[in-house]
Amino acid sequence: MERRTLFRRLGALALLAVVLLSTYFGIGYLAGSSVGKFLADLGRQLPTFLESLREFLAPNFVDFTVHSQDNEVTGLQGLVGSFLNPGTFVETARTGSASYIVSGAVVTVIIGFTGTVLGFPLALLFGVLGSERVTPFPFNFLFRGTMSTIRAVPALVWVLIYIPLVSISPIGAMLAVATDTVGNLGRLFTDELEEIDEGPIEAIQSTGANRPHVVSFGMLSQVSSSFIAWTLYILEINTRIAVSLGVVGAGGIGQYLQLKLGFLAFDRAVAALVMVIFIVLAVELTSSRLRARLRPDEHEATSLTDAVRDLFDGRKWLGYRDR
Repeated sequence: MERRTLFRRLGALALLAVVLLSTYFGIGYLAGSSVGKFLADLGRQLPTFLESLREFLAPNFVDFTVHSQDNEVTGLQGLVGSFLNPGTFVETARTGSASYIVSGAVVTVIIGFTGTVLGFPLALLFGVLGSERVTPFPFNFLFRGTMSTIRAVPALVWVLIYIPLVSISPIGAMLAVATDTVGNLGRLFTDELEEIDEGPIEAIQSTGANRPHVVSFGMLSQVSSSFIAWTLYILEINTRIAVSLGVVGAGGIGQYLQLKLGFLAFDRAVAALVMVIFIVLAVELTSSRLRARLRPDEHEATSLTDAVRDLFDGRKWLGYRDR
């Protein structure tokens, strides 16, 4: 028994040594030099990095809206001045220009939403037909293989593939998100169908129902709430993807961020990052509340207002709960 324990410990130490050595040589490979030279170069560049980091601590919201840009209201005053003139948000959103933070954010959210909606029908079709419970083996792998192929190509590549059709534009980003949704959401649908109970299926079959009725009422009825929850989850991911697509020039807040970083305007870039964080948190918070409402045991789901209020409750962060 002691010998077996000793061998397990020695094996764990050997595995740890292999991981550390692989990481060491991996860093050297990526750096194109020895790890020692890489660390020395890193040390020389550190003061420059810290200098640029200081600019990130002072966000400049001069491009937040039409109001702040036209009146050259810089710093946090650009944010405050825009909220004091709420009509400027509508005016900025209508421009659709990537030179404003607010309009870029609106474009990003629209890309994520419309891409999800457009990709949903094919994701549902491929996801259902990809399940062996619906389509017999090996024909179901025609649909599984299609979804796997789509997932193998990143959305950043899909937007480039669509260049001959719509060029690099928000429409191209929308199509890339829609295509990516078919692969990712469809696979989730397929996996969900593989876990359903046989009881409702047998009950529907005993009534003499045809195959479409068995699929609709015996299978899909069991996973409808899960399908909606997974769709909301993919919407969260697609919003993040929409930001990254903007970095390659497909519009949205990502394009504004890329332009400002290209001109080393770090103070304006960090203002865009603040907006990105706000978008992601807002979409995720809304999605999580909607998914909570779909849970069978969630009789009194926390409202969106309560969820926002809880973010500022120190007792929640410390793990305390009201008795």
